[in-house]
Amino acid sequence: MSFNHKGFTLIETLVAIFILGVLTTALFSIIPAIYRVDSYVWHQAYATNEARRGVKTIIREIREAITAEDGSYVILSARDNEFIFFSDIDKDDDIERVRYFLGGTSDYQQTQECVSYIDGGSCSVIFSDFLNGTLNEASVQAGVKGDFGLSSEMADIYADGILLGSVCAGGSSCEDCSAVWNGVTSFDAMSQTADGYLQLTADASSQVNDICSPGYFSMRAQFQLNWQATEAGVEREFKKGVIEPVGDIPGYPADQEEVVILSHYIQNQIGSPQKSVFKYFDKDGQEITDPVERINNTKIIKVMLIVNVEPNRTPDDYYLESKVQLRNLISGDE
Repeated sequence: MSFNHKGFTLIETLVAIFILGVLTTALFSIIPAIYRVDSYVWHQAYATNEARRGVKTIIREIREAITAEDGSYVILSARDNEFIFFSDIDKDDDIERVRYFLGGTSDYQQTQECVSYIDGGSCSVIFSDFLNGTLNEASVQAGVKGDFGLSSEMADIYADGILLGSVCAGGSSCEDCSAVWNGVTSFDAMSQTADGYLQLTADASSQVNDICSPGYFSMRAQFQLNWQATEAGVEREFKKGVIEPVGDIPGYPADQEEVVILSHYIQNQIGSPQKSVFKYFDKDGQEITDPVERINNTKIIKVMLIVNVEPNRTPDDYYLESKVQLRNLISGDE
């Protein structure tokens, strides 16, 4: 009896080992990629659901916006990436101050005054070292007191030597020696403010005389610098800040604001109107771009959050959009 023992030759064995090694290497190289894709999909889904919950909360709270405890108007600020309003968000019969904003985006304000004691004089103020972060918007609000009762009596407003415009010009309702600021006007000052230094000047016309008490001054000027800046490194977070009313005469102390993060991985862009969080519309559906006009005329607000965990890779950004009408601003003449 004979037996035929047939097996792999040495060459066949080496080839099999080589093929097995290639397959094993390929498999172990694919597995991390699969895990990375799965991790991205999970994080993107989580971030999208987080943002969706945030949008639903915003819509609900804006819809119920109402006059503040201290009598302030329903809308306090309406900017591209920040919206401040009043609403009873926790149903405790106290009206909270609510601020939704992108990253470290905040509004700031400083006020200075100056005076002239000569006929047709001028006076100036300087704002410096006020900018912390990236400047998004800046405006100057100017008003005057003094000898401004006639249509020929006015003051030109300059920013770093550049004429912004005039106050109390063309027969506006300004008065001689008024106890309140007259001709209050807002001017865009973005380009002049970008370096963190701003000199503002009020230059009275020659007809403005030193007839006002005390001290026989001709003109007092008040300059209110308003700007919005974003803290570096936190633009990808969408946040909510709430201030409860305090005191027998209700107030909203800024240092008592409680801030929480609503959404991460937000890709809305500062300085890009097409990718801003908020858009504002009047009763006819026309978009409002002026921040002051937005406060007075907004009836509908569009909220948009752009989500992407890794913006440098596909798929593209995920957009969440919704519109809300402010119920307590609807009047019978609309």
